[in-house]
Amino acid sequence: MSAGKKGSAVFSGFRALGLYSNHLAHVLRFHKKHREFYVLTAVGQCFHTYNVKKLGIVAVSNALPEDISSLAADRMLVYAAYGKLISAFAKNKEVVHTYTGHQADVHLLLPFGDHLISVDKDNAVIIWDVESEDTYLQISYDKASFEVSALMHPSTYLNKILFGSSQGSLQLWNIKSNKLLFTFPGWASAVTVLQQTPAVDVVGVGLASGQIIIHNIRFDETLMKFQQDWGPVTALSFRTDRHPIMASGSPIGHIGLWDLEEKKLVSQMRDAHTTAIAGLTFLQNEPLLITNGADNAIRVWIFDVAGGDGRLLRHRTGHSAPPKKIQHNDQSGINILSAGQDGTLQSFSTVHERFNKSLGHGTLNKTRAKKKGVTHDTAKLPAITTFASGCLNDVDLCLISPNSGMLAIALDDFTVHILDMETRRAVRRFSGHRGQINDMTFSPDGRWLITASMDCAIRTWDLPSGSLVDCFLVDAAAVSLSMSPTGNFLASSHVDGLGIYLWSNNTLCSMVSLRPLPADYEPTVIMLPGTCPNTEEEEVLDADSSEMLEYISPAQLDEHLVTLSLLPDSRWKNLLHLDIIKDITNPPPKLPKAAPFFIPTIPGLVPQFALPTTPSEDQSKVVNFGVLVQKSTFYLQLENALDNSSYEEPVKLLRELGPSAIEIELRALSPDMGGEVRVMQSFLKMISSILQSKRDFDLAQAYLALFLKVRYEQSADVYLFTFPCNCTYHFYINLTQ
Repeated sequence: MSAGKKGSAVFSGFRALGLYSNHLAHVLRFHKKHREFYVLTAVGQCFHTYNVKKLGIVAVSNALPEDISSLAADRMLVYAAYGKLISAFAKNKEVVHTYTGHQADVHLLLPFGDHLISVDKDNAVIIWDVESEDTYLQISYDKASFEVSALMHPSTYLNKILFGSSQGSLQLWNIKSNKLLFTFPGWASAVTVLQQTPAVDVVGVGLASGQIIIHNIRFDETLMKFQQDWGPVTALSFRTDRHPIMASGSPIGHIGLWDLEEKKLVSQMRDAHTTAIAGLTFLQNEPLLITNGADNAIRVWIFDVAGGDGRLLRHRTGHSAPPKKIQHNDQSGINILSAGQDGTLQSFSTVHERFNKSLGHGTLNKTRAKKKGVTHDTAKLPAITTFASGCLNDVDLCLISPNSGMLAIALDDFTVHILDMETRRAVRRFSGHRGQINDMTFSPDGRWLITASMDCAIRTWDLPSGSLVDCFLVDAAAVSLSMSPTGNFLASSHVDGLGIYLWSNNTLCSMVSLRPLPADYEPTVIMLPGTCPNTEEEEVLDADSSEMLEYISPAQLDEHLVTLSLLPDSRWKNLLHLDIIKDITNPPPKLPKAAPFFIPTIPGLVPQFALPTTPSEDQSKVVNFGVLVQKSTFYLQLENALDNSSYEEPVKLLRELGPSAIEIELRALSPDMGGEVRVMQSFLKMISSILQSKRDFDLAQAYLALFLKVRYEQSADVYLFTFPCNCTYHFYINLTQ
């Protein structure tokens, strides 16, 4: 992989941390088999699935080419709109359908049985057949008279869809017959939300004026009205656990709770989010409310206290404003500390997000903060600009490498100077950035200095050679960098980004040759990684690539050198001790069976005990194994080697056998076991050929030692063996017996 083609030879995008939610409303699903609720939130180009029980992440979808603009789900599939396309996901991860046909960006989705309804910015409504991906029906509206802003399916209304418009009017359509059934004049304000109430025929309508209308669409009658003073209504939901409560969301993060029987506001949940309420949903028949917002937070509220107010039960929160400073916290490289413009200090885990922690917002008076809350605390500290963790080696663009003793200083002229702390002299000067340098980080071994600047470039400098070895561009300038102590990941945070992005170090898992980049080198742009880990395989190196080819060691470095076999020690080192190993591993002998209770007798009038039978004297007790044993493959190969003098095949066969099998093969060479003297001589010639080739030296020694031991046990005369003479071995063995 060349730097010009891939953007970076050293780093590749891995995943993003600390992202939970954006401005799109969440989607709630119920799994009948698991009997559990799941909440889905859009995060950039993918969506996350959490279980409501613990708000633990269950799945991360595959990334789409563009950011998700609308999210919806039915019992089987999850639908995500991006640009002019719509994709359907199965099992919360894989794309199984893609719907094409819109001429503008899609911004509204509604699953409807076997169909999917989508609305784009040009006011075109398309009804799709989910399985075939064909267009079932298309409705075109005049944008000046009826611009679709919301839609819903009224409960028990077969084939009916209710559309709301920016002009304020509503229309009820039968999509099967493609007929407009009724037009509601509206309330002189744009419709922002349409929501089914627990009562049949009654829907809740949220308006841009802040009004909330409870309307009976069967009789076209308004049952009640509420006025929200916090701006347009962003979301509506109704409790279904026998409490007539409606919740409404606002653009400033407040939630209003309305009593539908007494027709009044009963409670306010102020500052539930720091940004607009994107979505809120009451769980079916449970006192739980799920909310999410653009402040990168998902929260679950429980209504179990007097007064009808909700308390926070569990949450998943990241930075609501871009991080300004990130730094690895320990030597393991697992935890990353992050300080954001929202004033909070948080810890993110690179292993699993259940280990993430929020260290909160600093304050001068903790007691007052607990009483008034962080939002209304007048003594709270401003946003953190920088911090130090562990060694104080990073200080207001000055960085000290603890391993090499080098001090990096970034100047206003966009250059970086490297000073040797021991000699107190400037040893390197790096130039090339075209904007203010935001942050720097050293590699763990002190060999690289990685810098980021406002020109959206991330550059890697090699200190020993004093040259630029890697450079790539990102869409948003990096404001902070941190290299993990283990060197496996580079973490970065960016302008207007709420997450922390991890880049894997390619030099740890592949051969990368870092050469100085030319002065006219133009870096390319790399997309920021998403929350789904990137598992794409690297491309094969081109023939003209400047990367280093993988070195393949030859079988023998030099013909004058002795080469070992590289086999495991267990294959040859214990050949001389197999008898000891067998004694240790074999179980103890079993005790003989007890004498029978009834001793056998000879039939007759006078009882006589039957004596045990004895073998006849002329029967030989010696078994001739030579008659029984068949010639093995190894034996036959040694016989063939006597004619062609080629011992490669028997040596190859012995390398594949285990210690016990090798011992059996060597014992079978003896005439007592059915072998022949000439085959034993062929075995010794095989050992001699191995020694002359100077390969498998350890195997030759082990095989020869076992052969001599076996021959000694078989009463052979072994006079002298294994003394070297000009790299060969002479054996004085009597092979005639």
